Amino acid sequence: MNVWEAIKGRRSVRRFDPARDVPPELLDQLLEAARWAPSAGNAQPWRFVVVGSEELKEGLVRAALGQRFLAQAPVVIVVCADLTRARQAYGSRGETLYCLQDTAAAVQNLHLAAFEQGLGTCWVGAFDEAEVARLLGLPPGLRPVALVPVGYPAETPAPRPRRPLSEIVEYR
Repeated sequence: MNVWEAIKGRRSVRRFDPARDVPPELLDQLLEAARWAPSAGNAQPWRFVVVGSEELKEGLVRAALGQRFLAQAPVVIVVCADLTRARQAYGSRGETLYCLQDTAAAVQNLHLAAFEQGLGTCWVGAFDEAEVARLLGLPPGLRPVALVPVGYPAETPAPRPRRPLSEIVEYR
């Protein structure tokens, strides 16, 4: 699969095949792709918490405003920004901006790698950060920024429309 196929073919999947688990070696490949994302100054201010426990996934559903599909995925990867690491590299700008940009790049790599492997994912950003941190016992300085359910898709969503370049690009 080439990169354009992955970019244009990837969809947000919210229904997963309950009969298929994600093999550990595939999960490792996704995490490997995520860690190869670019980061400001190569600080790599990310941490990944892989949640497979049914109890913890139910807690994530509650923290994510009742988004049930989180519990239906075999695993949920909680992508966290390591604020301390980012602050050490770039001060307050590292803590408030760069670490978010860096973790976003890691999440995108994860999504594209998952799609290439036949897996479905969804980028979930609507959740109570403090509750996710409490639920997972995250230490201070680790900020959960994305929940990514991963599994074999039980649906193939249609592409969503995209705005034309003429509406979103300016040349100066």
